[in-house]
Amino acid sequence: METPDSSFRRRLLIEALAVVAAPAPDQTTWLEKHGVMTDDIALDFDHAFRMAERLVEEGLLGRDALPDLRMIDSIFDEMTCDETKNRWTTAALGSDPGWCRVRGLAQNVLAREGVDASVLPDICVIR
Repeated sequence: METPDSSFRRRLLIEALAVVAAPAPDQTTWLEKHGVMTDDIALDFDHAFRMAERLVEEGLLGRDALPDLRMIDSIFDEMTCDETKNRWTTAALGSDPGWCRVRGLAQNVLAREGVDASVLPDICVIR
């Protein structure tokens, strides 16, 4: 059963995926617009990902989304542990294999969920 809280949690996940799925130039523009760092894309996904299983249990997210969401999480973890490259720059968004992989996986999830993610969400950053 969808509640206002569950609807809000689903929206957070979908918005996080929309940013992950966006083309690199759109991601860069979004980062500049909101004054946040590249790793904030992954951090936002991480926060939203923690709610995914519950959303599946509530029938608000397809179970087939979970493997792709887990893979995105795993790739971001791998990128964080890789100290040999600077994978958290705006330049890396368009060239790093990890960013390319998570982008494709996020696009797959959004397509299966029937979500048009062509417009990136606005965020409010509290400093």
